[in-house]
Amino acid sequence: MAGYGHNNSFAAQEGRKYTVTHDSMLMDYLHEICSGESRTAVKAYLTKGQIVVNDRLVTAYDHPLKKGDRLLILRYGKKLKKHSGEIDTRVKIVYEDDHIIVAEKRHAVLTMSTGKEGEATAYSILTDYVKRSAGRKGGRKSQEPRIFIVHRLDRDTSGLVIFAKDQKTQEMFQEDWNSNILERKYVAILEGRLPEPEGVHTSWLKENPKSLKMSSSPVDNGGKKAVTRYRHLLPALQESSTEDTESSHDERIRQHYSLAEFELETGRKNQIRVHAAEMGCPVTGDKKYGARNNPLGRLALHARSIAFRHPWTGKVMRFDTGIPGTFKNLFSC
Repeated sequence: MAGYGHNNSFAAQEGRKYTVTHDSMLMDYLHEICSGESRTAVKAYLTKGQIVVNDRLVTAYDHPLKKGDRLLILRYGKKLKKHSGEIDTRVKIVYEDDHIIVAEKRHAVLTMSTGKEGEATAYSILTDYVKRSAGRKGGRKSQEPRIFIVHRLDRDTSGLVIFAKDQKTQEMFQEDWNSNILERKYVAILEGRLPEPEGVHTSWLKENPKSLKMSSSPVDNGGKKAVTRYRHLLPALQESSTEDTESSHDERIRQHYSLAEFELETGRKNQIRVHAAEMGCPVTGDKKYGARNNPLGRLALHARSIAFRHPWTGKVMRFDTGIPGTFKNLFSC
């Protein structure tokens, strides 16, 4: 099993190197040290995987920096030099055996490439990892390891995703998907609140081939049936808060945003995003489906938990990342 990477030699890396002089958020500090560059250019350093903090790749604009941290802006096209067995920090391996990998990917990372050159994806990061792992074990080139996509998350959705380590395992998952995948739950920050504390939303989804947006119909219009269970979480979080009084900031946040859990009964493209918007409370940061605000600087949707029946052993396996700290922090919980 592997997690986030080990430390690397700072001196061995190729790029611009800095020692952080004061506590700051990453994006703010980048603007300070790159004062002659446009905001777009600075953001590109993050999206292209060129920012390294304390020997770890970072893509979150709101990553906190501490005085004394080591900050590196890699030269374009250069990769972070890693020790054998290390893995890019944009993907964390939660579980691994001979047949599957369960990984947690960060937001702004594709599950698999759409053809864009040079962009790291969860697939490419894990492929590199299994190849290097096999090399350490003395694997033969004729048996070069691969990984296979079992399902995908949108680029801007963070959370848990399953990969197979052989084609047969991939086929076993996909041929009997409904029997093997037992549960998929997401958490999201919404603009406004759900119509009910909990419920089920059903519609039929079709993709517009020009805009690539999904349209929704309450009746069967030839699209694919989509069923989403939802549950309002914010009251539970409020009850667990240790604060007796709320600041005006906290009150404004709770008036405009809510935290909710969604469980998929079907897995259609953009399903949660479309259903949330259709209920009048789009996921924050989701301009595609009508969100006006972006308090976290990202699509606030996270694949929190997944449960499945292992295709080889039959064992029921469950993984849960919990609610991301940045989501809870918005509500001061």
